[in-house]
Amino acid sequence: MQRRLSWGPVVGFGLVSLATDVVSDGARPLAGPLLAQLGASALLVGLVTGGAEAAAQGLRLVFGPWADRTRKYWTFTMAGYALTAVCVPLLAVAPLAGAAGLVLASVLIIGDRVGKAVRSPAKTVLLAAAAKPVGRGRGFAVHKSLDLAGALLGPLLVSAVLVAAGNLSAAFAVLAVPAAAALLLLVWLRRRVQDPGNGPAAPAEGDVEPPVPQGAAGQPPAGRPASVFSGVFILFAVAAFFWSAGLVAFGVISFHLTTTVAVPVSVVPLLYAAAMGAAALGALATGVLYDRAGAAVLLALPVLIASVPVLALAPGAGLVLAGILVWGIATGIQDSTVKALIADLVPELRQGTAYGVFAAFEGAGALAGGALYGALYDARPLLIAAVAVLQAAALVVLLVTLRKVRPAS
Repeated sequence: MQRRLSWGPVVGFGLVSLATDVVSDGARPLAGPLLAQLGASALLVGLVTGGAEAAAQGLRLVFGPWADRTRKYWTFTMAGYALTAVCVPLLAVAPLAGAAGLVLASVLIIGDRVGKAVRSPAKTVLLAAAAKPVGRGRGFAVHKSLDLAGALLGPLLVSAVLVAAGNLSAAFAVLAVPAAAALLLLVWLRRRVQDPGNGPAAPAEGDVEPPVPQGAAGQPPAGRPASVFSGVFILFAVAAFFWSAGLVAFGVISFHLTTTVAVPVSVVPLLYAAAMGAAALGALATGVLYDRAGAAVLLALPVLIASVPVLALAPGAGLVLAGILVWGIATGIQDSTVKALIADLVPELRQGTAYGVFAAFEGAGALAGGALYGALYDARPLLIAAVAVLQAAALVVLLVTLRKVRPAS
């Protein structure tokens, strides 16, 4: 009974993420068409959507440490979710706003992703604390699976509304329902999950850090506790830079599907849904293995990523489908089990900063990877070789990292 109760907050956070992803991922495929309808050029669409994703990653460097300094993790979590819950449904008003519609839509699209940056480090600290009694690997995996369910349902919902109503405003407006549900769930959860910030004050730089749990699989070794900028954390973040630089964005895969493999555009969302299903399975499987066998399960990540350009950018539909599924598995591991290890590497009162710093490394890698794939797309053998080199570097750095976090015998 006690274990069942311990799962309650983890599932609660997962349901909040599910409802929020219905909102955010439901709107994301429609951002380009909306901006185009409002008169935006291709350049402006790229700047707005690209700037929104950069804000989602880069601003975590601000809000992660800020949450740690103030220790108001619930305040940042609720503010970030509220931003998304308000900004996305308001996109329904943009086509009705006349000349100001384009500016309004651009601000709201970026505002949604700023909300992601505001809440993500603080929410992950809360989730790490809530998942500790059931195992962080399992806890993050279950949360990610529910999160991905929302990423599947959102595009399906807006597609159905578009078919029925025939206009973008109705599709955005209907997202107010899951947005309200997410906020209500969050208020309910706030009453049941204690803010880690209610504990002892966070130590200033140079002070002795609080002890970190030791000895269990996937937890840091006995001995000197890790801090945010310890060698082992930085090594792990460097490994993340390399694997992120090799993990192709799905936009490149969908471009390849429609231009080279001649897959109808209407089929692409179904393939993306299959990738999200694979991501959920990858997160669950590696989460369980992480709790049982430790962080060595993450060694599979660079191997998976190295195979993605070989398969997903192949000329045959069968290989491309296999590549999409591998891409989904790698994405699921990156967004769940990786975060479980960060929680075990970093003292609780520094985790908001840690998730912000780590996201910056991943974001920088993704930016470099986007440039790499764009430059070498037409030179496929060079692209495959470059990704292989990046993943070999990631594997070496990850091996060194895991040697340092292995519990003392």
